[in-house]
Amino acid sequence: MESQLNAQTPTTAAEQAGLIETDAVIVGAGPVGLFQVFELGLLEIKAHVIDSLAYPGGQCVELYPDKPIYDIPAVPMCTGQQLTDSLLKQIEPFGATFHLGQEVVTVEKQEDGRFFVETAKGTQFLTKTIFIAGGVGSFQPRTLKVDGIEKYDGTQLHYRVRNPEQFAGKNLLIVGGGDSALDWALNFCAGNADGTSNKAESVILLHRRDGFKAAPASVAKMRALCDAYEMQFLVGQVTDIVEAEGALNAVKVTGGDGITRVVPCDQVLVFFGLSPKLGPIAEWGLALERKQIVVDTEKFQTNVPGIFAVGDVNIYPGKKKLILSGFHEAALAAFGAAPIIFPDKRIHLQYTTTSPKLHKVLGVESPVFD
Repeated sequence: MESQLNAQTPTTAAEQAGLIETDAVIVGAGPVGLFQVFELGLLEIKAHVIDSLAYPGGQCVELYPDKPIYDIPAVPMCTGQQLTDSLLKQIEPFGATFHLGQEVVTVEKQEDGRFFVETAKGTQFLTKTIFIAGGVGSFQPRTLKVDGIEKYDGTQLHYRVRNPEQFAGKNLLIVGGGDSALDWALNFCAGNADGTSNKAESVILLHRRDGFKAAPASVAKMRALCDAYEMQFLVGQVTDIVEAEGALNAVKVTGGDGITRVVPCDQVLVFFGLSPKLGPIAEWGLALERKQIVVDTEKFQTNVPGIFAVGDVNIYPGKKKLILSGFHEAALAAFGAAPIIFPDKRIHLQYTTTSPKLHKVLGVESPVFD
């Protein structure tokens, strides 16, 4: 799947032969990868964006499109989908080309300093710079290890919530002890503000111990709902399933006391977290530390000149895995890459508030001040 924002740039002979020549390739279309498009665009650098998912947004859209985010500067609250939509709107002037549903499998340095990049689908690039914004890499949810349950994956067994309304009126078993498990348990207990839509018939939260890796406020709300008989909390682990007429209608839960109980349910939601895998990135010759890419803090460049890493995929002293940190990294990475792309051009810091040049790049009128 390929998509283009705004008009395409003219093709070169190499592109007509199937090789796309470009100044920048961004690997990852999550929030940080999208903002990397913006920061490069301000420096008049066009980018091609590659992502293994079929749509932009990365983890924000894949894992929690409807969950609120509160720590984006000047945005009191937005969902993962709203943040993605706003970023896509913001980068429209820069005409980035998206290559979605594709994974980069090859990165090779060329004699002229550029990089040959190829995806698993055979899309090939020759680029001066690469920006890795792959979040935690190619990630998969940790699965529930119970014989026979995998046949219900996507119908009655879920590792992420794509459409909350499909669980309305259902008897839910939510398994896990982290923020996602607690947040969704509270969400399905409450439903929407008007009491409609995604409110479940019943919610049972199951965790292997009576302790949580979740926000204390969420844990307190959960316990209050249990006290009010609005939901139930069980300590134990799923050890078997109960089927009837080709459907899952209950699971067997073995508690810490060794007793196994049958817990009826229509839907099982499992939140054991993600198992991050760098995938082919691990073979690109980049310095790694604990499966993350080592970068400097001046340009967020890797040990390979011309390859930058921004967002959750990188590591450096004091690293904080926050979206706003990734935005900062994307800005400095763009300025770090500019001398590679424009070796004979002096790069000046300009402000979108006052720069007529940036106003032209953004397609907006320069304000007139009294």
